[in-house]
Amino acid sequence: MEAGQEGRSLRTWAIALGLAVIVSGCQSKGNVSEVLDPAAVAAPAGQNGAAGPAQTTQSLGIGTTKVTMLLPLSASGTSGETGRKMRDAAKLAMTDIGNGLLTLTIEDTKGDSAQAGKLAVQAITTGSKVVIGPTELPAAQHIATLSGSKRPPVLALADNFAGGAGVYAVRLSEADSAAAGAAGLAAKGSKKFVLFVAEGSDASSVEKRVANGLSIYGATLAVTLPYSAGDGGAKAVDQMGSLVDAPDAVIVASGEGSPSPVLAALKSKGIPGKAISVVGTDRWLEHPMDPLFEGAYIATLDPSETGPIADRFRTTYNYPADVNVAYAYDMVALTAGIASAVGPDGFSKQTLENPNGFRGSTGLFRFRADGSSQRSMPFYRIEKGALKLVAKSTSGF
Repeated sequence: MEAGQEGRSLRTWAIALGLAVIVSGCQSKGNVSEVLDPAAVAAPAGQNGAAGPAQTTQSLGIGTTKVTMLLPLSASGTSGETGRKMRDAAKLAMTDIGNGLLTLTIEDTKGDSAQAGKLAVQAITTGSKVVIGPTELPAAQHIATLSGSKRPPVLALADNFAGGAGVYAVRLSEADSAAAGAAGLAAKGSKKFVLFVAEGSDASSVEKRVANGLSIYGATLAVTLPYSAGDGGAKAVDQMGSLVDAPDAVIVASGEGSPSPVLAALKSKGIPGKAISVVGTDRWLEHPMDPLFEGAYIATLDPSETGPIADRFRTTYNYPADVNVAYAYDMVALTAGIASAVGPDGFSKQTLENPNGFRGSTGLFRFRADGSSQRSMPFYRIEKGALKLVAKSTSGF
């Protein structure tokens, strides 16, 4: 493909992220004093230790739609690395589509929640039509508590963020992965499920999402068994036999920890087996493939979806794109697409929560009224230490 043709194709693909929202109605306009209730803007406590020198604010593009992106550019360790990858992805998206549509201001949060919260409030109250970020979970959670009649939408990039009204969770959550994986088996006839979930703040959201997902297929979540890392889930596995008879499948949502201890306990009970399947989540894939993973089903992002940008990203920056790159690129492209299709004042609740969703380099996704996101993902089975495709998608919208 010639360079000019490739550029036009990328621009068309990126604008398509926003085309589904043209049907949205007229947008209300308010002054800055209406954006946030003044009593609710105190920033969350800081959290970061050593970091590098703060990076200067960067402004990209000349468009009329003002957007602010909050990234941990000077943070230490993987947080800073992630922030810099996302900045590069944003630059690429601006080159592909955004430069004439957006003025994108990239601010350095330093990986500190207090700084991220402060910058978010500043962006919200000084005319930004959209805020992309932050990546710091406490800051995203804090922003979700703020009220204001004209607050612009926030596309939060924090991992394991549940979302809130007008503050949308961009990343795939374990709750969504677990629900989609369970739904993949329910669609094939499984009816009774057991959920093993690591104790913690995310446990209730995982349970709720799985139960809702199964109900669509007439399947049920028979019991939820929270477990602690201390005993590796052995106690919860022992309890299962006395609480439910003959489940069709068990789901293991292990959070940040490895699922291997729970899987070992299940294996001692003959699970998985001919009658009982195991469903994992995307969080499993953060750990080295374990022989205990064999035979489990997982719904997760399709790496082939990054095709339209991966090659260009590597060529431009001399390192490969990862999922952080994909998330950041998609949010800038989505913002530019909506600005192109609807205009600078088109970022309404109806626009962003369009039930048809949007397709980007992370696949098909949509935002819900509670701020959570839903993704249509491929369904895999782990065979010989690798993901083998079972179905191209667990669901459509």
